[in-house]
Amino acid sequence: MVLDLDGTTIGPDEKVTPAVRNAIGRLSRQVPVSIATGRCAADLLGYARQLELSSPQVCDGGATILDSQTGEILWRNPLGPESSMKVLHRLQQLGANFIATFPEGSSKAFDNIPHWDITRISALDISEAQAEDLAQEFSPDANIETIKAFLPYNGLWATDFTAKGVDKGSGANQLGKLLGVETRDMAAAGDSYNDVALLEACGLGIAMGNAAPEVKGLAGYLAPAVEEDGLAWAIEEILLPRLKA
Repeated sequence: MVLDLDGTTIGPDEKVTPAVRNAIGRLSRQVPVSIATGRCAADLLGYARQLELSSPQVCDGGATILDSQTGEILWRNPLGPESSMKVLHRLQQLGANFIATFPEGSSKAFDNIPHWDITRISALDISEAQAEDLAQEFSPDANIETIKAFLPYNGLWATDFTAKGVDKGSGANQLGKLLGVETRDMAAAGDSYNDVALLEACGLGIAMGNAAPEVKGLAGYLAPAVEEDGLAWAIEEILLPRLKA
């Protein structure tokens, strides 16, 4: 099972509710459960450990897979120096907030970039129109993948930049190789545009009630909204019964 984080596992308050925690606990005792998030490694590992997940976990929008226990990088596909400089130069021109991630951490300041071996860059706290414009501006680039994503914790948007072909779907494929599981035998749950590739890659897709219309159209099942513990409902009503069959 592969779970998006923001808008799926956690709501705007960025907390895991008891119902969701308990449901994930029941599921993870029977099958591997992994989070797939656009967030950085530190955020991902914090939630994975809170949920006591032991399987590999996916961050940086699908560009990094980590050992949930040690934090060791098991797989990584970086954005690369040339693309990183191009993106950050443009964000500096726009005066946009951002986060750039590296194997050893992250940076949110242009004068604090330690090197150009960057995994992922996200332009943060922008309007949906600005996020779409940025994604469209870089979409012709043969080396850069772009996708916009909603930020439930503040109601604003982000544009994620990864290496071409890197997204949550490709992250799920790499995760499957590590686990020895075909993606067609995996289930996924998500709510935003950066979850589209994930739902397309996995055999069973669940969209949250708060999901974008395009995401709902791809999913085989629709769960209640994150504010209504929709993920807990999906696990209890859709996934666990399938494991008993």
